[in-house]
Amino acid sequence: MFGLIGHLTSLEHAHSVADAFGYGPYATQGLDLWCSAPPQFVEHFHVTSITGQTIEGKYIESAFLPEMLIKRRIKAAIRKILNAMAFAQKNNLNITALGGFSSIIFEEFNLKENRQVRNVSLEFDRFTTGNTHTAYIICRQVEQASAKLGIDLSQATVAVCGATGDIGSAVCRWLDKKTDTQELLLIARNKERLQRLQDELGRGKIMGLEEALPEADIIVWVASMPKGVEINAETLKKPCLIIDGGYPKNLDTKIKHPDVHILKGGIVEHSLDIDWKIMETVNMDVPSRQMFACFAEAILLEFEQWHTNFSWGRNQITVTKMEQIGEASIKHGLQPLLSW
Repeated sequence: MFGLIGHLTSLEHAHSVADAFGYGPYATQGLDLWCSAPPQFVEHFHVTSITGQTIEGKYIESAFLPEMLIKRRIKAAIRKILNAMAFAQKNNLNITALGGFSSIIFEEFNLKENRQVRNVSLEFDRFTTGNTHTAYIICRQVEQASAKLGIDLSQATVAVCGATGDIGSAVCRWLDKKTDTQELLLIARNKERLQRLQDELGRGKIMGLEEALPEADIIVWVASMPKGVEINAETLKKPCLIIDGGYPKNLDTKIKHPDVHILKGGIVEHSLDIDWKIMETVNMDVPSRQMFACFAEAILLEFEQWHTNFSWGRNQITVTKMEQIGEASIKHGLQPLLSW
């Protein structure tokens, strides 16, 4: 059995689903009380592959809320993720994906140093961030959606915002090695990491956000939006393809132009219906068929009996690993979302 550790998008969101998720007493409570809410199982479901194989999974609500980071409740955020991981392990889940901010918190705050959670010694090979599959799906979205729009990658400029992150660097490696993308624009806050990535690739222009976006035919957004920054659609190329790989996915509400096409990045469609409700709570267009690629990684690992932390650590994703998880993705009936 596999597990998915997730979280709600805001305190308001948490209030709206508290009763359905088994957090009734917290339905009208503020952030302080939500900081004490425990992880728990919300849903038990089955997933069937196009091969005919069926597996079981459980969704664990971590009760983490993004406001915990915004309002400096860092210890609460860390506790939420570690408690959810311990909960998954205590319930003997073979492999569990850290969805949304869960993996980011784990990496940013170096939680591998916190192996002991009360009476549970965490076995990290039971957990995966899902970033390898997410990066693979985003790359396939770039390839397939650009063709759909008539954008020739061999003549295109692709800007990667968040290029030095785990997913962003993997996307750059794939586009460099597996496509004939003409130009890569590398955008991130940390200049030293940008230089190391450029040296590794042997190509790519390091640029600031404002100067890079008007040059890009395709924008891969895998970073948080800096405060006060707005993207002016009039300054972008037409047509322009934007892959919104952030969470929550909201660029389509900020950029409105008929020739700017915004695709929800890192979302996969399954060939067969899944009888679950969790994708309804994050407003998937077709909840029974669509899911986050990071969650899908745990599903693929369970199908293949690869019970290991397939995605782990910062900037460890290789093209070979992306190809491996990509083959499993196709085998079990997953396809990148291509509708906007």
